[in-house]
Amino acid sequence: MKLSQKALGWLGGGVTGLLNGLFGSGGGMVAVPLLEHGGLEPARAHATSIAVILPLTALSAGSYLFSGSVDFSEALPYLLGGLPGCWVGSRLLGKLSSTALSRIFGVLILFAAGRMWLS
Repeated sequence: MKLSQKALGWLGGGVTGLLNGLFGSGGGMVAVPLLEHGGLEPARAHATSIAVILPLTALSAGSYLFSGSVDFSEALPYLLGGLPGCWVGSRLLGKLSSTALSRIFGVLILFAAGRMWLS
């Protein structure tokens, strides 16, 4: 890995962590394109992004838990639905073409941008 790639990785990791702490796993929208820019095909970039985001999310969640910002009664329904959804999504990742995966990710980013722009 060249020095410029390492610097991009450190900078991208910092931005990913910052966004993850602010928005809760929003860092994937930065990590995936950077990983693809580094040469990973889309499916591998998405899977690697999740591996990067897992410890960042755990640290953010711990911080929010210790500050008293989390109400589990509000989070529980999302967790109960999210666990099977996560399993299905991880199974679909290997079955989707790179083009389909990139388009789905692009629509998700546009949807998120539209929501933020209009709120």
